[in-house]
Amino acid sequence: MKRNGTCPICYLKRLVGIREKVTEIYDPTAYENGVALTPPMGWSSWNTFKNHIDEDLIYDTAKAMVDSGLKDAGYTYVNLDDNWHSSLRDEDGNLQGDLTTFAHGIPSLVKKINDLGLKVGIYSSNGTETCEDLPGTLYHEKQDALTFAKWGIEYFKYDYCHHIKISPYAPWVYGISVAKKGERETEFYSVENATLFGSARLWRDKVTPNGFRVTGLDANNGAIEFENVTVKEDGEYIVTIDIRKKGRYKKCLMVKVNDTDVYMVDFPDQKHYNNTARFQTPVKLKAGNNKIRLFNPIGNRADSAMLQYQNMGKQLKKATEKVAKDTNSQEKPIVFSICEWGWNTPYKWGKTAGNLWRTTPDIRPVWPWMISYMYRHNVKLDKYASIGHWNDPDMLEVGNGNLTYDENVSHFSLWCMMASPLILGNDLRSITPEVLSIVTNKNLIAINQDPLGIQCKRIKKGGVDTLIKPLADGSFALCFFNKYGGAKNASCSLRNLEQYGLKFSEEYTVTDLWSGETQKISDKICAKVNKHGVKVYKIEF
Repeated sequence: MKRNGTCPICYLKRLVGIREKVTEIYDPTAYENGVALTPPMGWSSWNTFKNHIDEDLIYDTAKAMVDSGLKDAGYTYVNLDDNWHSSLRDEDGNLQGDLTTFAHGIPSLVKKINDLGLKVGIYSSNGTETCEDLPGTLYHEKQDALTFAKWGIEYFKYDYCHHIKISPYAPWVYGISVAKKGERETEFYSVENATLFGSARLWRDKVTPNGFRVTGLDANNGAIEFENVTVKEDGEYIVTIDIRKKGRYKKCLMVKVNDTDVYMVDFPDQKHYNNTARFQTPVKLKAGNNKIRLFNPIGNRADSAMLQYQNMGKQLKKATEKVAKDTNSQEKPIVFSICEWGWNTPYKWGKTAGNLWRTTPDIRPVWPWMISYMYRHNVKLDKYASIGHWNDPDMLEVGNGNLTYDENVSHFSLWCMMASPLILGNDLRSITPEVLSIVTNKNLIAINQDPLGIQCKRIKKGGVDTLIKPLADGSFALCFFNKYGGAKNASCSLRNLEQYGLKFSEEYTVTDLWSGETQKISDKICAKVNKHGVKVYKIEF
């Protein structure tokens, strides 16, 4: 047995509560699937219709999206939120549409909407049930991802209701064995000969067959590494983890193979009729020597959420690849929308798991709520957004509630400046000309869909905030936002913007993106901004 991570300084850090991760959690690389390279645009059923949806309403909405010109403006996705599915999985355990309100099945609806030139999104939750208490996807990730891919789904919103946290506790391990499925193990790898990291400790144990066990793997504080795990050929093998039973509570281990592939093993509540138990997972090994590390990565609630969302993202990618291969057709990647309400700082890990992540609680068509909970939090997160990975302050409420014209314009403008997804939530079958003119403003949509993929930065905070957003053609978008009551004057020196990348010019062309008015300015942009209003400009040299 070899020991690592037990130096006096490491011990002191643990003593005073400064925890360093023994093993990097799962996959730190960015999630790439070739879609959502600009913020997604579309419509969702939730904000207006909640649980009162059916296949006719969804299809009529899709037709309205085409007929109103929203499709031509860039709105692509028709997203079914909660309540699209039955409370019963089918005889094979697959999700299925509500047996009466979606009587013709989801695949039929997908085809009809695809025939209109639009794409379809769907919903589930990272829990045992959805927010409306229908079957969730926890423990069914692979199966449900494959179902969605077979149906041709191209957008997936994954909620956080009925979430079950992965346990931070780990079992006591006394060894592992490896064999192909259907074959008996020929070699046992004892913890006595493994390398231990962090707080992992080797103990003698009278009840284990080899007389040893290792503890201290909880909460990413320790790890066991088995080197020189030898197999004759590449392929899938069964790793059996032998444990000494302890405690009537759930536990978890990650099995990391050759520093690349990671597999999760859950250990349920254990009865103690026997002192030891075997738990298994299939893994991929290469011919010759392999390295297998055991650890529990769950140091906090955010770790648990991250791992579960990363897993779902991987299953979606595998599913679309499989369906394309099985049907000899072009792959239809699925935009992965993480909806865990910003509880677990998803902006810090979201780009490793999906294409966009909710940064806030649910939106409401109430001005103080939208500003206090959506805008104020999301506007500070610009460093986390990038091409294919977006901060999501929730869907648009333009046209809902009692928002004024200026409030609707501000709402839409801010979401465009923040490079947020533009997912409409109003009834498109009765959209008013005023609301339609707001959400189809081609100048603001161009700001949102700019291929540079940069979220705006707030450079001045106060009664009137000043936001800037560099664009791919070298120009800048600038927004004055009056959060409070009464019209207010605002100004911004163009020379000040040079420190943010605006190229020097003796004179700039400045266009008001709502009125269309253009003026030549050499020094300062000045504006009077209405109560709860915005002024948005494009600055060109």
